[in-house]
Amino acid sequence: MFGFTKRGVITAATLALLSGTAAYASNVHFKPPNSQPAFTDGGLILSATGTLAGLGNGDVLVDLTAEANPTGTCTNPGGGTQPPGQNPAPVQVTGSQAIPDSQIKNGTVSFNVVTNPPVTPVVGAPDCPNPQWKEDITDMAFTSAVIEIRQGPMPPPVVLTASCRFTSPTTNGSVPKGNVTCVIQ
Repeated sequence: MFGFTKRGVITAATLALLSGTAAYASNVHFKPPNSQPAFTDGGLILSATGTLAGLGNGDVLVDLTAEANPTGTCTNPGGGTQPPGQNPAPVQVTGSQAIPDSQIKNGTVSFNVVTNPPVTPVVGAPDCPNPQWKEDITDMAFTSAVIEIRQGPMPPPVVLTASCRFTSPTTNGSVPKGNVTCVIQ
């Protein structure tokens, strides 16, 4: 009647069954007019916000990894001396936000992911005159951030990556959009 062979009917039936299974992200992107995430420097933490579109069914995991130049103090064992210029080496901090699929509406959801603060005091005080001193990180100037969006079956695959650089290291508060350049993949 439609010219299907027995094999063609089986293939068509299989495709029909597969199309009824859960749909996962296929064209995830930042929802216009904001085509990249926004960042806020919270001193020892970095937060990233944005709205995603093009999501399918399934929970979403937003991972944030940020690099920063920390500012630190070294305090001698007596607690009285904090010489300037004792800044620790660059550090990396991470954070995650899990978003249940019930919050996704028409393939769209907003996120607000925050990094954990760095470990402080720094064990062994490597940037101080000797290990008996106490090394504390007091602020972070962020230089870059990577956001990975995951959705799908366990383990969820990466469906979007935003690799962002800050033209100059951040200072506390909202990071100006002109200071952020992101490559979205």
